[in-house]
Amino acid sequence: MNENGVVTNADVIVRDMTLDDLNVVHAINEENVPAVGQETFEDLRAIFEVCSINLVAEIDGRVRGFCMVMPPSTDYSSPNYLYFCERHADFVYLDRVAITADAQGRGIGPMLYREVERRSTAPWFALEVNVKPPNEGSMRFHAREGFVEVDRLETRPGKIVSLMMKPLR
Repeated sequence: MNENGVVTNADVIVRDMTLDDLNVVHAINEENVPAVGQETFEDLRAIFEVCSINLVAEIDGRVRGFCMVMPPSTDYSSPNYLYFCERHADFVYLDRVAITADAQGRGIGPMLYREVERRSTAPWFALEVNVKPPNEGSMRFHAREGFVEVDRLETRPGKIVSLMMKPLR
């Protein structure tokens, strides 16, 4: 990390997301549906506003990935988020993470997660991964990252998620 709080490796820079990044972040989000939930630009901006940690990853000056993380007790009605709120007083919840297809496999996901973990004072890192429709690559990634399934939830007919947590402290 440099003196400006920017995390870097050989060619990836992780930094705070700004409002100016939201157009490209929205495009990356939509590219990754159904692995992440589809959102209008306005809804994505509303999520940005309630998150405590919003990060982007750049390669060659272009945003190639992002993550959006919120604390408990936020005005957000996702059933996955509410599940954690009902059971835990202190955690950070990864609402979404997405990486462009051409930048996957370059270590962006782990870099974003390390930065969330570094910035968080919460004891738990919570998220969900689609089980139906399946997202097997994400399940493998999160198992490697130390997340364990704590429950499953059917959020609507035909959609089931694995609710996962990782201790941070």
